[in-house]
Amino acid sequence: MKCKMSILLRTIVPAMFLVFAFSMPSADVQAQESKKKEERKTKKAQSMGQKTYEKLTEAQELIEAKQYDQGLAVLRELEREKKLTAYEKAQLYNYFAYTYFTLEKYQDAIRSYQKVLIQPDLPEGLITSSLYTLAQLYFITEEYKKAVATIEKWFKVTDKPSENAYMLLGQGYYQLEDYKKSLQPLKKAYKLVKDRGDQPKENLLLLMRVDYYNLNDYKNMVNVLKELVVLYPKTEYWLTMAGAYSELKALEKQMSIMEMLYESGYLPKGNQQLNLANLYLLHEVPYKAATVLDKGMKKGIIEKNVRNLRLLSQAFLQAQESKKAIDPLSQAANLSKDGDLDIRLAQAYLNLDKYKEAIGALETGLKKGGVKRRDTAQVMLGLANFELQRFNSSITAFEAASKDKRSRKTAEQWLGHVKNEKARKQQLKDALKKRPVPTEDA
Repeated sequence: MKCKMSILLRTIVPAMFLVFAFSMPSADVQAQESKKKEERKTKKAQSMGQKTYEKLTEAQELIEAKQYDQGLAVLRELEREKKLTAYEKAQLYNYFAYTYFTLEKYQDAIRSYQKVLIQPDLPEGLITSSLYTLAQLYFITEEYKKAVATIEKWFKVTDKPSENAYMLLGQGYYQLEDYKKSLQPLKKAYKLVKDRGDQPKENLLLLMRVDYYNLNDYKNMVNVLKELVVLYPKTEYWLTMAGAYSELKALEKQMSIMEMLYESGYLPKGNQQLNLANLYLLHEVPYKAATVLDKGMKKGIIEKNVRNLRLLSQAFLQAQESKKAIDPLSQAANLSKDGDLDIRLAQAYLNLDKYKEAIGALETGLKKGGVKRRDTAQVMLGLANFELQRFNSSITAFEAASKDKRSRKTAEQWLGHVKNEKARKQQLKDALKKRPVPTEDA
């Protein structure tokens, strides 16, 4: 029985693939920002006027002290200056963007970064840092097409993109449901990490896993999951691997994983244990299936409904444990509105030579109705009555069964046998009646 992929992948939600903290500045541009600060000290005379530099420094100190309104007021005052150079404007709007981001005013932050990028002759570091953070902001506001377009622009102006950048692009295409394009940058990120001899991030592997799933590429999905369970061992990854093996029709491997989890105490849910029981039955290991179901029901993990009780009885019967099948079958039959389970219960009683109980179950089932093979039930009723030497009841049952062409031949053969046996018994009884009573002289 297949693991439901919708359950096994339930942890895959867009939020979990946000692989950055969105701090300002971002991880990929911190070096650029640090370098920029140093350059500001040594080249401020060439880059911006003294007054602009002092105003930006004042605003920065206020913002770092969390006096945001005062800091913004200083920036707006500076914005009104008419003689600002392009570079000064770019730095001004960069500070606006940082402040708005801190205040979670993302649209204002986006507009500020756009104003940064329209300035001419910007330093390369400022262009790359602005593009990268703007792409992140588009992610936050769920504008994924713009996010992808922006990060693609960033790739054109950067020399050595990190795995985080590739992951960001991969996530963008994932959100746009273009899973093939999503995998391309993710594979590049994976190669970068491996070439460095480092361990891939969990989120990178998770995103690759879900891309392969959406592309129905279960073989590669399993390969990713094998790495996940080694590096980041979690039950949900083992369950997802079991589901992937199910899709690949590798049911024996699926069963092995589920069995390992069960024996280790990592299958606490009823539906998971039911899945394992079905796998055992599929692989003709009925006693293990019965054990899982029986323990689950006794602990209250598996519900005692008609379907599950019937499955338990089926497992016991296949394991040739007819006696143990009686109780779950009886409970299931009592809960069922049709008589099929009563007929199955009768068969279990017949296996144990409990003919009286079998007759009771058969009569109950036939009375309930909804029995798929009434002719077969009548044959069983005829046999049970015959074993108890209830010949008339046996004949009635076989006559009813003979009306169905599927059981006619068997029923007619038994009819002849029962009638002959009835006649023989009657002859013996009559002979005993006619036999003279012996006297003492004799």
